[in-house]
Amino acid sequence: MAADFIDLKSPYMAGHSRRCAQLGADAGRLLGFTEEAITTLRRAALVHDFGTTAVPNSIWDKTGPLTRAEFDRIELHPMLTEQMLRRSPALAVLNGLACAHHEKADGSGYHKRLRADGAADPGACVLAAADIYVGLTTERADRPPLAEADAAAEVRRLASQGVLDSRAADVVLTAAGHGAPAAAVLVRRNTPGRDSPVGEVEVLHLAAMGLTTKQIADRLFISPKTADHHIQHVYTKIGVSSRAAAALWATQHAVVS
Repeated sequence: MAADFIDLKSPYMAGHSRRCAQLGADAGRLLGFTEEAITTLRRAALVHDFGTTAVPNSIWDKTGPLTRAEFDRIELHPMLTEQMLRRSPALAVLNGLACAHHEKADGSGYHKRLRADGAADPGACVLAAADIYVGLTTERADRPPLAEADAAAEVRRLASQGVLDSRAADVVLTAAGHGAPAAAVLVRRNTPGRDSPVGEVEVLHLAAMGLTTKQIADRLFISPKTADHHIQHVYTKIGVSSRAAAALWATQHAVVS
């Protein structure tokens, strides 16, 4: 696999792309991405660091602080990835995700200084959060790996400061095993009506309000069997197994007041 070969650039990078790909895919699944979107995200994560090959190992493996010039070289690697992927029609379609993994929600990232928009491009925001979490939990030349709990705390801090998209950060941490997801991971129905996809927020809200499965089905214009399927899916997603626990979770996360 090309990603594994690229990650051999430095002993501190080994397995990075695969870990990002798996974590990103797991987070995408929590967000309700289609299988096609999950596959695209996984592939983008596998190639997102191709540009690192053009940055000298003397920089990647430096044990002391980087100079401004050295950090400028590092900031070029997403652009170099973009240039490499552009040469292949099969890989060029991944550029939008692969080259945005260092962009930040507040525009402080690189290389284009874009404001990563979790609503417009959730996949890019997921990859950005996954890349940071994986990087923090991996040994680097200038520091030991952070404990997973400490890495999660840092990701939460970045999200609270608006550096990372909060929804993406939340699902990445959930996928990494750090607690139950916040309500943001639940898919909301955009428009009411018979032809609108069922929204997980609405399912949880109705269940938490005490409606029976049949009543939920009637409200959402679906069969009781389908309603029960959605209820069980929501329970799994938020980590509960009963109506009472779901109601408590919904109250704690402001799904119901």
